[in-house]
Amino acid sequence: MDTSSPNTHDNPMSSPSSDPKMESAVPPSVGHMMSPTDPDNPQNWPLHRKLYASTVAVAFAFAVAFGVTSLTVAVQDLTKAFDVSMTVAVLGLSLNLLGISFAPITTPHLSERFGRSPVYFVSLPLFALLILGAGYSKTFGALMVCRFFAGFFGGPCLVLIEGTFADVWSPHITVTYYSFLSLASYIGAGCAPLILGYVVPATSWRWTQYVTLMIALAAYLLGIGMPETYPREVLRSRARRLGQNLKLAKAESGVTLAEMAQTTLFTPLAMAISEPVVIMITLYLSLNFAVLFQWFISVPAVLALTYNFTLHQAGLAFIAAIVGALASTLTSSLIEAFTNRMSGCTNVGTMAPLEHRLVPAIFGSLGMVASLFWIGFTAKPSVNHTVPIVGTGAYVWSSMSILTALVSYIFDAYPPKGTLSALTLMATTRIIFAAWLPLVIIQMIMGLQGKWAYGTFGFIAAAMVLVPLILFQFGPALRARSRHSAQMMGNDKHLMGHQVDQEMGNMHA
Repeated sequence: MDTSSPNTHDNPMSSPSSDPKMESAVPPSVGHMMSPTDPDNPQNWPLHRKLYASTVAVAFAFAVAFGVTSLTVAVQDLTKAFDVSMTVAVLGLSLNLLGISFAPITTPHLSERFGRSPVYFVSLPLFALLILGAGYSKTFGALMVCRFFAGFFGGPCLVLIEGTFADVWSPHITVTYYSFLSLASYIGAGCAPLILGYVVPATSWRWTQYVTLMIALAAYLLGIGMPETYPREVLRSRARRLGQNLKLAKAESGVTLAEMAQTTLFTPLAMAISEPVVIMITLYLSLNFAVLFQWFISVPAVLALTYNFTLHQAGLAFIAAIVGALASTLTSSLIEAFTNRMSGCTNVGTMAPLEHRLVPAIFGSLGMVASLFWIGFTAKPSVNHTVPIVGTGAYVWSSMSILTALVSYIFDAYPPKGTLSALTLMATTRIIFAAWLPLVIIQMIMGLQGKWAYGTFGFIAAAMVLVPLILFQFGPALRARSRHSAQMMGNDKHLMGHQVDQEMGNMHA
C-alpha cells in the first residue's frame, strides 16, 4: 500500500460502488465532511470495510498503550540493574506519558496535511524503533530518552483512533463508538502487567520492550491494507486521480504556523482560565487519569507488601481492570441506546439532546467515589485480597464511563475550532497529570497510609460528582455565554463536534 497517496479505489478492500463514472457524477464537497450520498464517504462503506479500518486503528492504539505500562512490571528489576531508587525507576512510565502529551497538539496538523494513513504508518514504526532502543539500552539515561521519544512518536496512534472512528461511524452513536475505541487504550494498558507478569520473572526487564515490539509489528502487518478514512484526504486523492480542481474549506486546525499555534496552543491555554465547561471537565479528567495510571505502580507494590503476591499474581489482578473496561463499554452503549430511543433519535442523521451524553458520567462519578474508599479501606491483611482487586475493576468502570461521556459531550459542545482547542487542552492536561501521580503515589501511601491516601482522592472525587450534574442542568446556558460559541446546533443536523473529531482524532489515552 502506498500510504503517501492513499487510493481507496485501488485497495482490494474497496467498496464495489467505487466506479469512476459514479465518482465524477458526485459534486466534490467544499467542507470538512463529505456528502452523505457520496459513495466514497467512509460512512457509506460496507460494514466489513468499516470494521477493518476500526480494527487496525484499535490494534495500533493497543500496541502503544501496551508500551506505556510495559516497564511498570520491571520497576524492581530496574532499581537493581541501574542502581536507582523506585521513584526514579517509575520515570520509565512518566516520561513515556509526557512524550505522548505532545500528540494532541501536533497530530491534527499532521493528519490535515497528509491524511491519517501516512501518519499511522510513520508513527508506529518510529515508536517500534525507539522501543527496540529502550530494550537494548545500556544506561538508565539512554533508556529514559528512548522511552520519552517512544511516547512522542507513538502518541499519534492514540490520537488518530478517535478521528478514524469519527470518519466511519455515525455521530448519533458517538458515546458507543467512543466506548469501543477507548477499549484499545484501557485494555492495552491493562494487558501489559497481565502478560509481562509471566515473562519478566523468566527473562529480564528488557523483554518488556521486546514483547511490545512484537505487538507493534503484528499491528503493523494487520494494517498494511488500511484505507484512508479522513474525508478531506479522500476528496484530495480523488481529485488528483480524476484531474479535478478541488477547493476545500480552510482547515479548522489552521494553515499557517501562527494559526496552528493559536488553535492547539494559545486558545487551549486561554480556555483553561476562561471557559467554565472546559475547566470543570479538564480538572475531572485530570483526576481520573492521574488515579488510573497510579494503579500500575501501587497495585503490584501493595499486593506484594500486604498479601505477599508474586509478580505474575499481581499481574493477574489487572484482569479486574480489563473486566471493568468491558463493562463500561456495555453500560455506556446501553445507556446511549436507551436515551436515543427515548428521544426518538435512532437513525443516522439524528441526534439526542447533547446533555444526554452525560448520563454515563453521572453514574460513573458515583462509582469513582465508592471505589476509592472501597480500595483504600479494604487493602489490608484482614480482608481477602479479592475485595480491593474487585474495587480496582469498579474504579476502571467508573473512569472509562466518565471519560467516554465527557469527551463525547465536548465533541458537539462548541463550534468546530472551539471544540478542537478544548479537546487539545483536555487531552494534554490529563496525560501530564497521569505522568505525575505515579511518581509520588508510594510516598503518599507510606505517609498517609492507604486508606487516607485513597480517601483523599475519594473526597476530591466526591466534589467532582457535581461536574456532570452541573453540565446536565446548566450546560447549554454556560456554553451560550462562551465567546467560542456561535449559534449552537441544539438538536439539528450540523454535527459540529463530529466534524472536528474527524479533523483532530484527539486522545482517549
